[in-house]
Amino acid sequence: MSEPIDLPRPSRRGRLLRIGAALAVLLALAGYLVVQYVSGGPGAPRCVAGSGDATFRMSPEQAENAATISAVGIAHGMPERAVTIALATALQESGLRNLNHGDRDSLGLFQQRPSQGWGTAEQIMDPVYSAGKFYKHLAEVPGYSRLPLTVAAQKVQRSGFPQAYAKHEPDAAVLTASLTGRESASLTCTVAKNAQPGDPAQVRAGLTKAFGEGVVPAEQPPGAGHEIAVPVRVTEGTAAAGTDREQRGWALAHWAVARASTLHIAQVSYAGRVWSADDSAKGWSKAPASAAVPASTGRGPGAGSASDGTQEVRITLAP
Repeated sequence: MSEPIDLPRPSRRGRLLRIGAALAVLLALAGYLVVQYVSGGPGAPRCVAGSGDATFRMSPEQAENAATISAVGIAHGMPERAVTIALATALQESGLRNLNHGDRDSLGLFQQRPSQGWGTAEQIMDPVYSAGKFYKHLAEVPGYSRLPLTVAAQKVQRSGFPQAYAKHEPDAAVLTASLTGRESASLTCTVAKNAQPGDPAQVRAGLTKAFGEGVVPAEQPPGAGHEIAVPVRVTEGTAAAGTDREQRGWALAHWAVARASTLHIAQVSYAGRVWSADDSAKGWSKAPASAAVPASTGRGPGAGSASDGTQEVRITLAP
């Protein structure tokens, strides 16, 4: 009978190496999943602005912030060039993310510093406030719209890397064309199925804060339920001055799509086109001619004009 053979036991160092290798694989996988989510990778909620070869892909968080920056520019009566400068700046400073950290005391979308007079930390972390402050300073730059984007942005930001803004100009221009409404039906998001009902008050508050007072009626019409009709008015002296009515409508519609995940928006319709959360992967589609007529307006989702001839964007929330 042969003697039993004592097999060498794995060394503690070997076990530690294998555990370390396993942890490295898990961390790499987690990092990949995070990148896929943030960049709108396969299977992740994502938004796309533009069309054809000129597109920009982003996460819903980035789309929300970009839409806010554009809306605030519209509310301040700023030209499209200003919106492009603002978006390129935010792309460089924060990647269109509302960061609660940065170099020294820098915060928010534009990495503004409380110690340098940009406002309190709480104010700067409000995207509407921080975008408004950026536009205020930009408007004080003589001839900013004729300056190279890098020069205009640097006069506001005083960055240590001023040339870095230039590389974001093409993407910022694509975002501007969509979010200001110059390109119709050009901002779409794929979103998860709404698990919670939408709150009309939150949508109305968001629209008012971003686009200014008077963008939505003070009162909901009887029977409106979860539908909000946003009139598209263009009159001299309002935030919409300088843009035509249809472009203004698409700016409102694209803002709603960009905020669809957060505000639990089920459908957005304007100018005979419809975006639906249930079919969000399809983007904007032509409104069906034989759609059901909602009680609030007496018109189907393809309609775009009220009885007085005023065009409107219709936002339907998850029930």
